[in-house]
Amino acid sequence: MTRFASIADLRAACLDLPRGHAAKAAAVASRESMLTKPPRSLGRLEEVVEWLGLWQGRNPPRLDKVEILVFAGNHGVTAQGVSAYPAEVTAQMVRNFAAGGAAINQLARIAGAELRVIALDLDRPTEDFTFAPALDEAAFLEAVSSGYDAVLPDADLLVLGEMGIGNTTAAAALCLALFGGQAEDWVGPGTGVAGEALRRKIETVRIGVDRHRAVLDDPLQVLAALGGEELAAICGAILAGRMGRIPVLLDGYTCTAAAAVLHALDPRALDHCLVAHRSAEPAHAALCARLEKKPLLDLGMRLGEATGAALAVSLLKAACACLDGMATFSGAGVSGPA
Repeated sequence: MTRFASIADLRAACLDLPRGHAAKAAAVASRESMLTKPPRSLGRLEEVVEWLGLWQGRNPPRLDKVEILVFAGNHGVTAQGVSAYPAEVTAQMVRNFAAGGAAINQLARIAGAELRVIALDLDRPTEDFTFAPALDEAAFLEAVSSGYDAVLPDADLLVLGEMGIGNTTAAAALCLALFGGQAEDWVGPGTGVAGEALRRKIETVRIGVDRHRAVLDDPLQVLAALGGEELAAICGAILAGRMGRIPVLLDGYTCTAAAAVLHALDPRALDHCLVAHRSAEPAHAALCARLEKKPLLDLGMRLGEATGAALAVSLLKAACACLDGMATFSGAGVSGPA
């Protein structure tokens, strides 16, 4: 198992990032320019296939082995009444995943992807971050390492998602700590809270960030103080993807908030990542703007568990199919642009 000896050791790894294969991306773009269509007429399909070529180092890229990882964790902050569902739903949903009964099971099957659900110490929730850091250093590094080690080195595409009652509260606290503003800028309904419960959620985020103000200049310490095991594992998986030059699809608000920690360390850290869809959680659009990421889809989804990202896999496969299967102007005997 990968072991980061300290947060300083992890930080050093996060700042030593390999670049993509620029020559392969250029080769993909060159082929695109010869296909039987007006230039850039396939829009973002052309962008994403070049991005795949950049990080896979292949022309044409392929998506034969797509891995979906869903990390699950429990949050002590649920004691503040921030969710419409009780904390035990996390473990119940993990069992539902195992039985094949969740939305992500169906969408992974349709996408032709391998789904793995990784439960992280569900019997021991994080601390309530309004009173103490959610994770001490040892637990934080263990969760990051679990995410890092879950990534298979031969994956063509890594798709990330999460499950954890209370984790939109953690996500909002992370965004407030990283980007500032007011708590209400980053807090949304999550599982469906409204009225007094939503006001309580906003106040919980405000109190939590105020309590940990001493670490707000260190994004990794912020993640340990305000996040959760599944958010830390997502960061580890994103880092492993970068080290292996594996392109990554991020799911909704919580997943993107976890990724934002790496962006705060180095704005290049998410170059190998795309945001798969814009969540209906209101702050996700603002978060994507902060990260300069334009989501691929906008379907009003806010389920989590990598569902929006799984849907985007088919879009990426379509982009690859066009690049690989379309004829060139010369090959088809079609006149090119005048």
